[in-house]
Amino acid sequence: MCNAVNSQNESYSFCNIGRGFTKFGRGEMRKIKRALISVSDKTGLEGLAKALNEFKVEILSTGGTAKLIADMGVPVKSVSDHTGFPEMLDGRVKTLHPKIHGGLLAIRDKKEHMEQVKKHDIGLIDMVVVNLYPFEKTVAKPDVELEEAIENIDIGGPSMLRSAAKNSRDVVVVCNPDRYKEIIDELKKNEGAVSDELHFKLGVEVFEKTSKYDTAIYNYLKKQVKSDPSTSLRASGSMVEGGEYPDSLELKFEKVQALRYGENPHQKASFYKDKNINVVGISNARQLHGKELSFNNIIDLDAALEIVKEFKEPAASIIKHTNPCGAASAKTLADAYNDALDCDRISAFGSIVGLNREVDLKTAEAIINAGFTECIIAPSYEKKALDVLMDKKNLRLIETGELKGIEKDYDLKKVVGGLLIQDRDIFSVEEKDLKVATNKKPTKEEIKSLLFGWKIVKHVRSNAIVLSQGAKAVGVGAGQMSRVDSMAIAIMKSDGRCKGATCASDAFFPKEDAIEAAKKAGITSIIQPGGSIRDEYVIKACDDAGMSMVLTGVRHFKH
Repeated sequence: MCNAVNSQNESYSFCNIGRGFTKFGRGEMRKIKRALISVSDKTGLEGLAKALNEFKVEILSTGGTAKLIADMGVPVKSVSDHTGFPEMLDGRVKTLHPKIHGGLLAIRDKKEHMEQVKKHDIGLIDMVVVNLYPFEKTVAKPDVELEEAIENIDIGGPSMLRSAAKNSRDVVVVCNPDRYKEIIDELKKNEGAVSDELHFKLGVEVFEKTSKYDTAIYNYLKKQVKSDPSTSLRASGSMVEGGEYPDSLELKFEKVQALRYGENPHQKASFYKDKNINVVGISNARQLHGKELSFNNIIDLDAALEIVKEFKEPAASIIKHTNPCGAASAKTLADAYNDALDCDRISAFGSIVGLNREVDLKTAEAIINAGFTECIIAPSYEKKALDVLMDKKNLRLIETGELKGIEKDYDLKKVVGGLLIQDRDIFSVEEKDLKVATNKKPTKEEIKSLLFGWKIVKHVRSNAIVLSQGAKAVGVGAGQMSRVDSMAIAIMKSDGRCKGATCASDAFFPKEDAIEAAKKAGITSIIQPGGSIRDEYVIKACDDAGMSMVLTGVRHFKH
């Protein structure tokens, strides 16, 4: 049995039927009779307002939005005239009124609700079009003051959106200008009505929007609480000095792109970035050329870039399966690349190249001449270099802008059902930090080579060994279950070039076996953290071999 109630000369029927969100069961779609529009982003508004007017929808609005609609030649009624109450408190109170929220929240097929709106002369509102004050844009300004940020916290907008979304069975709620065309099409198709499916979809979108908006406000304001220990971690950004990790953590990432697949073709995947990121990285880089990046491309590009950030001098890294198969620093970028390539030319086929300088013509030609390269990531590219590189149709070219070295941030690692979080490993050592553990001291050239290797080994999956000749790697041993096996692989990869080389190890040597292997290969000096209960035996093995060894006191595991 259905009944009808009149409110402000409006007629609405209600039925005692089961309510649901996927199938509303209304029998027929209700036409939109009244819409409230209040937007900060006016994009596309004219088309929507004129479409609503075409279907004789009464439009309520506020402030600048009302003026704009009126200037379009579309009839508009102020919210103040609708509520009988003026805007006040510098516009802080405009739509916070029972005649607004009653009109949004009233369930049309509930008798008690319809009797109450009639009693209190509340006009039903069938559509809300609201986008919020630009809080995130405001706080992104470098000189923003707290007072300005607070004034850009929207109150009435989220309140209306949430009221309408809660009652999305009866109210069309729109928070995204990109939806206007879809809504206009629906109005035309359904003679002034919108489908149940779109009702629900738009309601869900609102809760996503308001959730993100509230998180942005929280993140900004939390950072202003200087004494709060949880400010050591931006809830969606980089590390802040001091403090401890918070008891709870809210992260905010937005989709950059959907990927063809993940690590393997049977895995679906997408790429997201930290919306508030303030470090230079693959997530905010720009692709200039080539096929769409793959899941594995992105991981390897990140690894390639982080290595070259370690160096002030021109530097190049060549990455295969997240590990460097070559790395070097030199006076010119082309020399650095060629030196990096010499480390392991076989593995470099189909690799990712990272560079820390603008790519010049000579470097571009060297990369092309080396054979198949998947991707290049660099701060920028000379035009002549781009012309050469773009001749390769599938070569992906990524531009980061100016590099700032290794920047503070946090590091996330996902496990099933949980998340590990830590400071990024940005620790570095200089010559003054080294402790000579052996009778023999390293030469100045060996010190240079040791420090170079130490920078590279930090970026190799442990257990890790890097062999260096000056400022270039000549052998890399990665990811083995024992350190002696990593040493053996690094020596093998060096193809005899390890004679006279130095060795960097990401962690201590538990036994003398790796030292003995290094001696046989002609390695002259070793850098390692130290800290093993067997350090004295390892140091004695170096002394017996006539090698020098320095300790850093710092481990660089990269699991």
